[in-house]
Amino acid sequence: MFLAYSTNGFTRVDLEAAVRGIASAGFDGVEVLADAPHWRPADAPAVHERLRRQLAALDLRVSNVNANTAVCLWPEVPPEPVFEPALSNADPAVRARRLAHARAAVDLAVAVGSPTVSVTSGRTQAHVGPEGGLEHFASSLRSLCEYAAERGIRIGIEAEPALLVERTDEVLALFDAVGHPALGANLDIGHALCVGEDPVASIERLAGRIWNLHVEDIRGGKHHHRIPGEGDVDFDAIFRALAATGYSGGVTVELYTCADRADEAARRAHDHLRPRLDGARAPVRGA
Repeated sequence: MFLAYSTNGFTRVDLEAAVRGIASAGFDGVEVLADAPHWRPADAPAVHERLRRQLAALDLRVSNVNANTAVCLWPEVPPEPVFEPALSNADPAVRARRLAHARAAVDLAVAVGSPTVSVTSGRTQAHVGPEGGLEHFASSLRSLCEYAAERGIRIGIEAEPALLVERTDEVLALFDAVGHPALGANLDIGHALCVGEDPVASIERLAGRIWNLHVEDIRGGKHHHRIPGEGDVDFDAIFRALAATGYSGGVTVELYTCADRADEAARRAHDHLRPRLDGARAPVRGA
């Protein structure tokens, strides 16, 4: 396991400044936001090469490429929810637009050494219902997984409150429906808590198929990302569960809610999580 921080917590600055801030806070790695303001599909390959060099100079790993949103595809403030164009949209042209974005995110992952790309389902559309949306999403995921697997990249579904896919059992059902070994979970422990799940149980149920972990604190079951230590999440239990299942990927802090105080939020998150992560990785005496 290693501790990373998402650049979506530094959206008031450009990508290079975001990476510098994450390194200064003491993190081992970064998650790269594959969306505005840090990246757009047209940015490759110049931005990819510049980012690769910066990561090497700072000795930072990449935990994940976050393709959960695609606001960069809109020329201005999106007229639709931020998760559109979605991979579950009933319109084939809309799905194709989002699938092209996700494939470009896979190319970004290859360029910067990320093992994974995360995606979300989008919201349920009233005229097709959840069943139709899930069929469309599964079809998109099959295509995306084939593209990603050919390039050595894995795809993680992130369940999110109020989206078409918001619970662990829905993620597991998609594993069966898609039937591709490149498909796993980008598990957000705060999201699990918000939909009434035990995050430790989610870790155990998804063991072996968690490609990246998002962490933040949650208070009172409300979906608002807080700095670790400000809410109800038992991070010691989270890290123990990860260690027990043999998880070796990134533990990625996601604090897009704190972009106006990004440096402070990153330092506080690091200081709260580092001793807990190190404690979970320490060998048991006498083992």
